[in-house]
Amino acid sequence: MTTDRNDLNMGMRCVKYMIFVINFMFLLTAILIVTVGSAIGTIFGDFEYFIDSHFFSPAHLMVAIGIIMIFVSIFGCFGAIKESTAMINIYGVLLAIVFILEVAAAISAFALQGQVKEMVRRTLNESMASYNDNANVQQSVDFMQRVLECCGVDSYEDWTFFFKNSPNATEGTNSFVVPESCCPPSTLKESCIPYEYGCMDRLQWVVAQSAALIATGAITVSFVQILGSVCAFMLARTIRRTKSLRAARRWQLQQSLGIMTKPHDPSYTQMEKSEKNPDSEMYLPNSPSVN
Repeated sequence: MTTDRNDLNMGMRCVKYMIFVINFMFLLTAILIVTVGSAIGTIFGDFEYFIDSHFFSPAHLMVAIGIIMIFVSIFGCFGAIKESTAMINIYGVLLAIVFILEVAAAISAFALQGQVKEMVRRTLNESMASYNDNANVQQSVDFMQRVLECCGVDSYEDWTFFFKNSPNATEGTNSFVVPESCCPPSTLKESCIPYEYGCMDRLQWVVAQSAALIATGAITVSFVQILGSVCAFMLARTIRRTKSLRAARRWQLQQSLGIMTKPHDPSYTQMEKSEKNPDSEMYLPNSPSVN
């Protein structure tokens, strides 16, 4: 009996440790998701004038999913400590909901990849057209050209259509007028040599790779989430079975020790034999003799 009880306790401890390990993995995954989502959101924020607002949604959704996963992991650990099958089942349902959110983030990121090229070309042309009229746009365009080391949409020649008679103009090679951000810092003091490549391909690559990273990361983590949900339901079933076996062993122990499971009825008293109620089997002196 003691051996069975020790086996049950060991089994329950194994279940708890397994839930703790799974939640620790989910916690690390949640931190990774929040980090990736925040990083991509920051990259998009640096180029916000060239990226439509709905492109920020997958990154924000990834951050929200990571925060939700952190609370779900804490909830799962608390359920394991309490040995509550209801809490573990709720934990599995929450993981399934997180799985759906991750699939939605992956689908939206994959769908946005097909819109990147058209969006980047449109926003670049719009930004270059308002370069001289909007200081914020001018700052964003200069930042993009310096960071990506590019100039114009397809080449530095594109500035010919947008940058005539500007006080910020710098005359480059072949008498092309370009912003100072088109020139490497080492050539500003001499004759400006604009960057050879346009910003179209480079900015498109940054946005497309960021969307692909969100999509692949969400898909990868979603498979881990659905496996975690299945494991949670299996662990809840194991906890329920272990608790039932523990209760059965406790009942058997009580029976073996002679403990009554039903309450004793004090109103019941054994009827004592008296002279008014003689036993019919009792022989009395005045009874007729049997010869």
